[in-house]
Amino acid sequence: MAAIQGMCGRIGLVTNEGLAGTLKRYYPKGFLYIMLLFSFPAITFNIGADIQGMGAVSNMLIPSVPVWAFCVFFTALLLFVTIKYSFEKIAFILKWLCLSLLLYIMIPFLVSTDIVSVIKSTFIPTLHFDRDFFAILVAILGTTISPYLFFWQATMEAEAISHKTGTSKTVKHLLSDMRLDINAGMLFSNLVMFFIILTSGEVLYKAGITQIDTVDQAAKALEPIAGELSYHFFAIGVIGTGLLAIPVFASSLAYILAETFDWHQGLDKKFFEARGFYITLSASLLIGLGLDFIGLSPIKALLYTAILYGITAPVLIAVILHIGNNTSIMGEHTNSRLSNVLGFLALIVMTFAAAGLLYFQFT
Repeated sequence: MAAIQGMCGRIGLVTNEGLAGTLKRYYPKGFLYIMLLFSFPAITFNIGADIQGMGAVSNMLIPSVPVWAFCVFFTALLLFVTIKYSFEKIAFILKWLCLSLLLYIMIPFLVSTDIVSVIKSTFIPTLHFDRDFFAILVAILGTTISPYLFFWQATMEAEAISHKTGTSKTVKHLLSDMRLDINAGMLFSNLVMFFIILTSGEVLYKAGITQIDTVDQAAKALEPIAGELSYHFFAIGVIGTGLLAIPVFASSLAYILAETFDWHQGLDKKFFEARGFYITLSASLLIGLGLDFIGLSPIKALLYTAILYGITAPVLIAVILHIGNNTSIMGEHTNSRLSNVLGFLALIVMTFAAAGLLYFQFT
């Protein structure tokens, strides 16, 4: 994950444009349109699932307010913040919201946990060669090494470098800062994911809870098992995660479309300066909100979009590897040997998982 995100960040810094812009300039436009075709439904479903999850857990904390009212409130809040504030202010807010993810790390320590079993299962996985296992494997890989994150990372680095014009830092120093930022961020995100999986396995699965259809069901299931504190921690974590993730989803889609169709773009621009960019961002949030009113299961939406990410990611990873090793694009800042080894490893693992899922799906 760190290697792939590092390549995307390097592409943004060196080319001074997002991944969509680089693809448009150096590769057939049809490829970019296909990526857009898959990205739009996946990202909007993700947004809808997160909005519904935030509304559901908020309703648990304040039952007198209906779920739909919370969903509308969070959508309006996110629209206001992303349109009103600059890139730097939004980045500052998102960094502080990351602290909400620490709540997930605390939950397993509030219940009795078999440490020996956890350590063993961490390093010795159990494999099942069937459709359900490969579906979850592809979903975990797809929600971790996700195409929308590739576009987001490259664009954020390109946008960040525009704020550093006039500074004494060279591209080499900026690349060093970017690597440190990405490596720390990826380590932290995977640590949080580990504890979310651990909570699900140690707390919910051991209590016989194997079917979760809505996000609030997971929080409610925690209360009698792990106590009221864990229940509130999980609920606040869901809200914090949604506020953190949704602007990334919506902005990623807006940047992809803006770079594809040469619109003015950027979270630093006013609405009238980048209408297409902000209309796309707003539309993705409103469509995501609309999905909550058609009875869509947020858990199923998250699962299916993660699987879609996992199936489409290998193709994009292969292209990113090609860009990262192309001297005509990257100049002297091509991939290191370690980046290539880890990148190709990610490509092989994700291709194997996606091929396995498709095989078991149709045989």
